[in-house]
Amino acid sequence: MKDIFLVLKLPEATYHYHVKKLNQEDPDLFWKEIITQIFEDRKERVGYRSIHDILTAMSHKINHKKVQRIMQELGLKCVKFSRKTRKYSSYKGTVGKVAKNLINRRFTTSIPLQKLLTDITEMKCKNGKKLYLSPILDLYNKEIISFSISASPTVSFVMESLDDAMTIINKHASYRTTIHSDQGFHYQNKKWVKSLKENKVFQSMSRKGNCLDNAPMESFFGIMKQEMYYGEPLKSFEELKKDIEDYIDDYNHVRLKRKLDRQSPVTFRINKGHSHAA
Repeated sequence: MKDIFLVLKLPEATYHYHVKKLNQEDPDLFWKEIITQIFEDRKERVGYRSIHDILTAMSHKINHKKVQRIMQELGLKCVKFSRKTRKYSSYKGTVGKVAKNLINRRFTTSIPLQKLLTDITEMKCKNGKKLYLSPILDLYNKEIISFSISASPTVSFVMESLDDAMTIINKHASYRTTIHSDQGFHYQNKKWVKSLKENKVFQSMSRKGNCLDNAPMESFFGIMKQEMYYGEPLKSFEELKKDIEDYIDDYNHVRLKRKLDRQSPVTFRINKGHSHAA
């Protein structure tokens, strides 16, 4: 053996050091297994920061840089896809009432159901069909409190999500609610305006063509599409509808947010003593 060391010009101590290391169990084996499991459970849609948040919520103590290193070693990568899509616009000029911008980019509140945002997004399905989603988001905890899905962007379609939200508002709001939207024709429609007035809800609108006035809603659409729509084959209307319903349920009840002390929107709200139960 010593002759081999001489030929290879390898110090004997170096050889024994590497043999010992090979015989040792991987010290990161536990972390590799649990990180891989979380990554797979979250359908490969999370990066190292989100996994670190989940581990922290599970009372595991590990540095976020170590999580990043292990994910790189294992080749666990949250791939962000992009697909060029035309942004849906429901603006048809002034066809009804245009409200003032009461929110004015003040996107934080410590009161549930005080400030709500809404908008419509369009997604393509198989056979040239389209799907429209109309969610209503609570700025208190970024929870989607109601939503409706339709194959056509009618006024009745947005009224469905509004009616569901009104049921929650009338039962649980402790402070007068403001609902903010763009200037789309749905939100200028007399049915929408009448419902807000009857339920004593303030109406707020973005300035024309200024998506930053509704940034948190735009952000939700962007994240949702990156994680469950972009890069995927086109699906039937019913398949995509089911995926969106599952995504919103997961977003509300499972997805952890750092700004909510690494809790999901619903868990944060309940832990603060606020319930939307009937």
